[in-house]
Amino acid sequence: MNETMKSMLEHPFFKDFQTTHVELLSNCASITEFNAGGYLFRDGETADRLYLIQTGKIAIELEMAGRDPLLIMTVGAGGVVGWSWILQPNRWHFSTRVMENTSAIILDAKCIMVKCREDYQLGYELMWRSAQLIGERLQATRAQLLSLKSC
Repeated sequence: MNETMKSMLEHPFFKDFQTTHVELLSNCASITEFNAGGYLFRDGETADRLYLIQTGKIAIELEMAGRDPLLIMTVGAGGVVGWSWILQPNRWHFSTRVMENTSAIILDAKCIMVKCREDYQLGYELMWRSAQLIGERLQATRAQLLSLKSC
């Protein structure tokens, strides 16, 4: 078992995932380090990856014309960033700023989609978990926008 697959099996996103499915997805993955102050991606850029955070902290921000970015939430070790790769036109809907030096498992979206088309059970499980992530982000965004309204 390679280091990437081992790291994926240890990540909460893949809890109770079939080992064979994680093995398939590990062929789409790499582990990368990001320095504090940079960005994983910016709003509007091509969404082509899924990030599983191992260490560090990422700020998910909503950019609004004429205002400072609105912090939606922070994601730390064990969290997941990036769901926009699932939906056309595959553009990021938020920006993600690296708050602390961060290590992440990155999965290539095109590769993921190929694996999901080859194995519908894998696709179902991955999309189900991603839908949970989308719901979480929508609720966090709603809460932040409601707090702006009350200011």
